[in-house]
This record gives sequence, C-alpha cells and structure tokens, in this order.
Amino acid sequence: MALEVSWQDIALRLLLTVIGGVLIGMNREEHGQGAGLRTTLLVCLAASLSMIQANLLLGVAGKPQNSFVVLDLMRLPLGILSGMGFIGAGAILRKDSLVRGVTTAATLWFVTVMGLCFGGGQIGLGLSALLLGMIILGGLKRIEKHCKQHHQATLTIITGKNAPSEIELIKTITDAGYKVISSSAVLGKGAQLLEMNCEVSWHARIPDTQPFIFLKELVTHFSLAEVDWKVAR
Repeated sequence: MALEVSWQDIALRLLLTVIGGVLIGMNREEHGQGAGLRTTLLVCLAASLSMIQANLLLGVAGKPQNSFVVLDLMRLPLGILSGMGFIGAGAILRKDSLVRGVTTAATLWFVTVMGLCFGGGQIGLGLSALLLGMIILGGLKRIEKHCKQHHQATLTIITGKNAPSEIELIKTITDAGYKVISSSAVLGKGAQLLEMNCEVSWHARIPDTQPFIFLKELVTHFSLAEVDWKVAR
C-alpha cells in the first residue's frame, strides 16, 4: 500500500475496479442472478473507495508528540467486510432442502476483497483475483454441467384396478436406476395395494428429464390411477 497516493494512482485503481466489477457482474447478469451487474459493480467500487480513503487518511509524518489519539485506519476495510456479511446473507434463500444464492453471496464477498486490493494499490494481486474469478465463474460452470449430482425425491403411487404388488413396483423403480431408501404401503381388502410411498435417490446431471420419462412409462405399464413425484433436492 503506497503511503502517498497521486490522482493518477487513484484513477488507475478506480478504472481497474470498474473493469473487474463489470466483468464479474456481467457473468452474474447472464445467469440471471439477483446480484447482477450494478450490484456487483457497486460493491466492488465501495470496497475500492474505502481503501483509497484509508490511503489518503494515512499519516506519513508519524504521530505528533502532543497527540495521544491513534487512528486505526484498517477498521474501515474491516467494517466493509463485516457489512458484506449482511448483504451476502440476504442473497441466500432456503426453501426446505433447496438452497439458492450461495454462489451469489460468495461472489459479492469476492468482489469486495478484489476492490480492496485495487483500492489499496495491490494491482497485481487484484488482477490475479480478477483472472481467477472469471475462470471460476465461467470455466467451472461448464464443468459443473457435466458433473452428476445427488438427488432425492418422494414418489407416491395410487393404484387402480388390477394393482401390482409392492415388490413389482420396487423392482421396476430399481431397474430404472433409482435407489429406494424407504417405502410404505397402504393395503385394502384382500391385501390389494392401494397406495405406496417411496423415498428414492439417484445421480444425474442438471437438468434431468429422465424422471418424467420414467413416470410416464410407469403409469402406462401398470395402468396406475395417479403418480406424484416431489423432488427434495
């Protein structure tokens, strides 16, 4: 961090901050995230300005002999980082077992630190952070699409006439590539299966259209009255 900051240094730092914030923000905007271009850029600029202000307020002549006050300028960027915790928490949404916005919150935290680097004059570190950020948000997104993820769902089957047995249904489910974690059944007169509930799990890429094909084949094969499929995660 330079002790004496010229206006040329400030202009360079702000320019690099805007470039970094725009590049990261455009990636978030393209993916339709809540914290898009403007939010990301504002957060990055706020962090950069706080470090520039700390540079400008930093005394270079030492502490006067008749002064007992010491200004801890590092509390300013630390306060910025603490405040980002509230914004990041607001970007995370959770519904049952589905959690969204974690990457958005992490991105806001990341651009804050990147802005602190540019504002503090660590140009090389800030550019390295920008490059790594673009690789992580852009390149790894393509890799994630080819990675299989763990999914869980609740399958509820209501049978009709000539209802199959529970064993037949479970065998059909497992043959389709799904693992039955647990199951329960409701039986009627003559031990006829009326309703069956299954907790199933499987590994697949996102988006996964295989369950819809499987459910259609299941209803057609056994002439089921109703099938309910609720994805847990």
